[in-house]
Amino acid sequence: MNENKKKISLIQSLGLWTTTAIVIGAVIGSGIFKKPALMASQLGSPELLFLIWLIAGIITLFGALTNAEIASMITETGGQYVFFEKIYGSFVAYLYGWAILAVIQTGSIASITYVFSEYFEYFITMPKLPPQVEQSFVIKIPYIGSIFPLSNIGVKSLTIFIIWLLTGINYLGVRLGGKVSAFFTVMKISAILCLLVFAFTYSGGSTENFIKDSSIEINDIGIFTGIIMALSGAFWAYDGWNNITYIAGEVKSPQKNIPKALFYGMLVIITIYLLINLAYLYVLPIEQMAQSNLVAADVASVSMGAYAGAFVALAVMISTIGTSNGTIMASARVYYAMAERKLFHLPIAKVHPRFRTPSNALIMQATWTSMLVLSGKFDDLTDMLIFVSWIFYALGAIGVYILRLKMKDHPRPYKVIGYPFTPAIFIVFAIVYVIFTLITDIQNYSQGKTEIVNSLFGILLILPGIPLYFYYKWKKF
Repeated sequence: MNENKKKISLIQSLGLWTTTAIVIGAVIGSGIFKKPALMASQLGSPELLFLIWLIAGIITLFGALTNAEIASMITETGGQYVFFEKIYGSFVAYLYGWAILAVIQTGSIASITYVFSEYFEYFITMPKLPPQVEQSFVIKIPYIGSIFPLSNIGVKSLTIFIIWLLTGINYLGVRLGGKVSAFFTVMKISAILCLLVFAFTYSGGSTENFIKDSSIEINDIGIFTGIIMALSGAFWAYDGWNNITYIAGEVKSPQKNIPKALFYGMLVIITIYLLINLAYLYVLPIEQMAQSNLVAADVASVSMGAYAGAFVALAVMISTIGTSNGTIMASARVYYAMAERKLFHLPIAKVHPRFRTPSNALIMQATWTSMLVLSGKFDDLTDMLIFVSWIFYALGAIGVYILRLKMKDHPRPYKVIGYPFTPAIFIVFAIVYVIFTLITDIQNYSQGKTEIVNSLFGILLILPGIPLYFYYKWKKF
């Protein structure tokens, strides 16, 4: 029986095209449809808006290229969890794996799928409980804030259903999950290209909007604060680029294909983001963008006419469901890697004998993600997970320097371009972002602008990982 168990393992079935599609699909979600309007209100300048998207894209590319060097060296399933184990040891690796489960990837799945359900309401309105009922059940966390699980329960219920549906697809095989990701990647890029064509061929558009600043005061937070906050929004839209490393053990020729997929995928994403922001600006002046609740819908309404609302709703739904699928597929491999090392509940390391997927890890992930859906709204979830993610992004980039010393003779099929400056620039940006986000969250909560301190809530979710690590080390399954 033990021999049979050893024969059941994950299989390498993902080629360069599917791997690149997973990178693109994991990144392009709801951010590009939601964040530009808010960023316009924070900046008030089209030149600055375009520059922020470019800078965020370059910094993210630096992070991806830095990560790619390690990914070319270490090609085991589990991605950055395995990286951290080689760099810092099992404790830091475990905290990262726990953070992935507690907030980073599960929060990403929850928030992105939540946006899908919000846009689904364009076609069918989801039920809501009366306000007094929504407010009647509240979970208060000292020094953190309040959670209302029953608020917007119809949208949350649909979100949970979609999460389990996509989990089921990935349960049935990584090849099927990869094909679904590739399909939705093609669909979402096609929808974006369609919007670009209509926007740039709109007769009422103007290239003057590219250089004309807002004529009204739309930013009362200061230009430096506005830039940092706008960068935060752009970083969220670019997030997810490292998901492909989690399934390295299921990629064909991972030493070559993962670095290529990260590089090609990020170039495609940056190009698309810059073009779509130019399209927004071509149709709408910066001050109109700043006042828009959903800039993609407004641009579509102006340039496409009567069916614009349905088009944008479908585009966002396609984009978000594809991103959720890719994230669900990749993230479960982290918990699988933890359990394989006997640092997590051992059944999580089980590979389904027929479908060759980490079936128990997928089920556990979907269960906790469903609970996070009930805990908060889209902005709460994104702010929480991005803050925690960038702590580990910084640690991952620092790891390149450490591995150059610890494993200097290890073969490196790919070396990060611009070393040592490329990783250093990324690290500095990551540290600045984390510090500023923590300060801003606390200030906003103290001024009554938010119901919860998202960054502190994210840290709170990570803390249980410390005693759990020592428990599993002591128990030694």
